[in-house]
Amino acid sequence: MSSQPGFPAFAIARLPRIEFGAGALRKLPTIAAQYGKRLLIITGASSFTASEAGKTLFNALQAAGFTWEIRRVTHEPSPHWVDETVAGLQGDSFDAVIGIGGGSPLDAAKAVAGLLKPGNSVMDHLEGVGSELPYQGSSTPFIAVPTTAGTGSEATKNAVLSVSGEHGFKKSFRDDKLVAEYAIIDPDLLATCPPAQIAANGMDAFTQLMEAYVSTRSNPLTDALALAGMEAVRDSLLAFYRDPADSVARGKMAYASLLSGICLAQTGLGSVHGVVAPLGAFHPIGHGVGCGMLVTEATRLNIDLLEARDADSPALAKYTAIGKLFRGRSHVDPVGARVFVIHTLETWAKHLHLPRLSDFGVTEADIPKLVVNSRGSSMKTNPVELTDSDIANLIRACL
Repeated sequence: MSSQPGFPAFAIARLPRIEFGAGALRKLPTIAAQYGKRLLIITGASSFTASEAGKTLFNALQAAGFTWEIRRVTHEPSPHWVDETVAGLQGDSFDAVIGIGGGSPLDAAKAVAGLLKPGNSVMDHLEGVGSELPYQGSSTPFIAVPTTAGTGSEATKNAVLSVSGEHGFKKSFRDDKLVAEYAIIDPDLLATCPPAQIAANGMDAFTQLMEAYVSTRSNPLTDALALAGMEAVRDSLLAFYRDPADSVARGKMAYASLLSGICLAQTGLGSVHGVVAPLGAFHPIGHGVGCGMLVTEATRLNIDLLEARDADSPALAKYTAIGKLFRGRSHVDPVGARVFVIHTLETWAKHLHLPRLSDFGVTEADIPKLVVNSRGSSMKTNPVELTDSDIANLIRACL
C-alpha cells in the first residue's frame, strides 16, 4: 500500500522485545528459561559480578537450575578477543548468551552469540576491513542487559569491535540476526555508575539521539522517539551526574539510552560518530568521551553550513526544534533557538567537566589521518555534506 501524499513512507527494522523498569533484572531467569538452562554470560571486569545485583541474579539462576560460563571484557572488544573466545568455547553448547554491562560487554556478547554456532572468524564479516562476507547465521539467542545509560547497544544489530594503535580501526559486525531477543533495562543497575562514566555515557546517548533526529534517513517514528529521548536527557543528565542515587533521573537516562539505540539502528548517525571512530582507534579515547568532546563543534558546523547553503533544510528546522525543546518555549525565533542548542551543549560540557582532544595527546599533526579515516557509514547520513577541510576544522576546534 502506498503512503498518502504528504506523509512519507518508512520502514522499521527488527527490534528486541523490551522489558523496562526498576527491578526488571529479576525477570531474567524466567526469560532465559525459554531457551534452555545452559548460559554463556559475558560481562565486564568485575563491577557487576561483585555487586549485590549480580550476587542476587546468580543465586536466582542457581536456584532455577541453570549452569553457566562467564567471559569478561575489560576493554573495548577486539576481533581477536571475539575469535579467541569463540574458538575456546567450541565443543560446549549454550542455549543463550547473556550480555551484562556497558556497551563493550554487550557488543562482545552480540558478536560471540552470532559466531558460536558457525564458528568462523568475525573478520569474515567486519565492515570495511574484513572479507565482508554475508552473515548466514545462525545466532545463539542473545539477551542484553545494559548497566550503563549510553550506547543503546541493547537495541541495535551492531557489534562494534576495535583495534587500537597506529593501524587501528573501529568497525561493526552487523546483521539483523544479531539483534537481541530480549533487552532487559533495569535503571537500578545504573546506581553504581561513577560520575565520569555517567557524563561520557550520557553524551553518547544524547549525540546518538540528535544525530538520528537530523539524519538524512530519519523518519516520523524515529523523530518522535528522538525528541522524547532528548527531552529525557534535558531533564535528567545533570541531575543523574550530580546524584547517581536519583532514581527518577537514572530512569530517564536509561530510557533515553534505549531510545538512542532504537533510533540509530533505524536512521544511522552523523559527523560526530564519523570522526569519533578513528579518534578512538588511534588514541586512548573512550567512545562516549569522544562524543562529548566533538558534539558541540560538530553541531555548530552543521548549523552554520545549513544556514549558509540550505535555509529551507528540514534538518535546520529540526535544530530549531531542539533549541525550543531545550529552552522550554515554543515561541523562540529560529536563529535564537539554534544558538541556544550550542549554548546548552557548552553548558553541559562545563558542568560535566568534559576534557578536550589535546588532553589525550591529539595534535594538529594528527588531523589529516583522522580526516581520511572519518568517511565511514555515519558520515554518509550527516544532514550536510562535509568537505575534508570542514572535518579538519571541526577537529581543530576541539583540540
